[in-house]
Amino acid sequence: MPPTIEHEQAMLALGHTCIAGVDEAGRGCWAGPVVAAAVVLSSAALAQPALLAGVDDSKQLTAAQRERGYGRVIAHAAGFGVGIVPAYLIDAYGIVPATRLAMLTALLQLPCIPQALLIDALPLTMLAVPQLALIKGDARCLSIAAASLVAKVTRDRLMRTADLAFPAYGFSAHKGYGTAAHQRALAHHGPCPLHRRTFAPLLALAGEA
Repeated sequence: MPPTIEHEQAMLALGHTCIAGVDEAGRGCWAGPVVAAAVVLSSAALAQPALLAGVDDSKQLTAAQRERGYGRVIAHAAGFGVGIVPAYLIDAYGIVPATRLAMLTALLQLPCIPQALLIDALPLTMLAVPQLALIKGDARCLSIAAASLVAKVTRDRLMRTADLAFPAYGFSAHKGYGTAAHQRALAHHGPCPLHRRTFAPLLALAGEA
């Protein structure tokens, strides 16, 4: 079942007009940034969700489907923002605070001040804004699914660019996730500046060294 606008309708019924869906990509990766996106769907998209047909949890889509969905989101969003927090700040603050920082940065780029938030799993408790943190929200809520696509496509593009700078690691293929090929590259070349040194596989590598 595709994501619905059930939760957006509930927020609209409470009088909220600027409702932002928020999600992140790359939280579990060994390398690269964590990227968050915030998306406010247009009134037309909320009235006619079929305009966003194919927009779903980014993990359930192919790369080509994500690119097409991204285009639909950008076309039918009242506004969107992206927050990017690099590996060295993830190491400095921890992945959960870094993810929240990326989400806050994304929200600051919106053209309206959000009156309500629909978030995938991780609440932004520092904000005094009505919010609903939904487990598997990107599969259930259209605004969150839209944010998941923007975050994922943005991050994948960044990692393809990173592959040009650090071609030995295969970032274009695995996007920094912990694949066997990535582990082999790490064992052979050691970490590069994009790696998260505080993550367990990197700590283990440092211990072996």
